[in-house]
Parts: sequence; structure tokens; C-alpha cells
Amino acid sequence: MRLLVVEDDRLLNNTLCYNLSAAGHAVDTALTKAAAANFFEAQDYDLIVLDVNLPDGSGFDFCRQIKERRPDTAVIFLTANDMESDMLKGFELGADDYVTKPFPISVFRKKVEALLNRIQNRTGGDCYTAGALSINFSEMTVDLAGEPIMFTPMEYRLLKLFVRNPQVVLTRRALLERLWDADENFVDEHALTAAISRVRGKLEADGRQYIKTVYGMGYMWIGGVKK
Repeated sequence: MRLLVVEDDRLLNNTLCYNLSAAGHAVDTALTKAAAANFFEAQDYDLIVLDVNLPDGSGFDFCRQIKERRPDTAVIFLTANDMESDMLKGFELGADDYVTKPFPISVFRKKVEALLNRIQNRTGGDCYTAGALSINFSEMTVDLAGEPIMFTPMEYRLLKLFVRNPQVVLTRRALLERLWDADENFVDEHALTAAISRVRGKLEADGRQYIKTVYGMGYMWIGGVKK
């Protein structure tokens, strides 16, 4: 899996990168928020290990940018501050874990592997099931209450983004940057609105709501709540 380590302490950065690379991961490294942002613009990451206090900005602010643009990227915060309020802020921004310095590298590696295993299990087999709804992304099939439903390739990509990020607000910008049409062209605002409307129409005919509009922000997958 591909990881980005954002830590301004060179010794700690080198130690983390060495150990993560030794575990078989592809690892990029950044000492500043600006360098991390350049990596993030050019490359998708499964996990970003992120220091809270960077010399040119806040790790919290960078985490917000990550989750807005690529909400399926996991984040582990590193910090010397063990204040409960900071930990809560990190989790509210969508962080997956929070590690307080100093820490044993063996424990850190276990945390990373556990998180990456959860990511792989979540996407493994490319299937999703919730109540009467079953989706197999590998075979591109959807079954709702025993009835097959047809979706276009772009609608499947949209569904996958939603089900991989349950109860998380996905902004229109984040969705647009992650979706392409069948010819790998970027999807525009109109196409996104139309695709969400079609998905809702196909899934929500049984009186359950799967996609919630969060006004002024975006959309959230809520998994079949009874209307």
C-alpha cells in the first residue's frame, strides 16, 4: 500500500519511513505541509502519517484538506500533545488514530498494520451488504430486496465512494475529483447531480433513504434509514 509520512523531525521521519518500507509499503516523505500538499496533489495514498505541528502550518488544517478532497485516505496523527481536546479534534476531522510522542516503533507498526488490514478488509472482495441491499463491485451487480438493479459504470464508482465512507459528509468537490465517466473524462457538476438523482431513484423506491443531502456541504451515505 502507498503511504505518506509528514513529520518535520528528520530522525523520526527517517525511522518511520525505514520501518514502513521494511514492512513492504511504498513510502513518500515530507518535512513540511507544503511538500506534503505537493505529494498529495500528484498521488493517491492509502494512509498519511501526519504530525500535528508542522513548521509551515497545522496538521489539522492539512487533514481537513485531505478529507475534503479524498475522504477514503486514512490518517494517523502524530503529536507531542496528549490533550484530550486535541485528540477529539483530530477524530472529528476524520483521523483514524492518534499517536502521542514518544512512542515505541513496534507499537506504531502494529497500529499501522491493524489500520491497513481494516482498509483491506473493508474493500476486500469489493462487496457491500446492508439490510436488503447487496452490492458486488467486482461483478457490477446490485440486489435490493431480492430484485436486481442496473447501474452505469459511473454510478458504481459513485456508490463505491459512498459505501466506503459511511456517515461521512462528502463534498461535491471531493466527489467530482474522484469520479470519471466511462471514457475517463472528468465529471461536471450537472453530471454529478444527475448521477446522484438516478442512484437515489433506483435505491430509495422502497421507502428507505441511502443518500442524505447535507445542505451547504454535500452528501452522506446513511445506509437505508426508513423515511
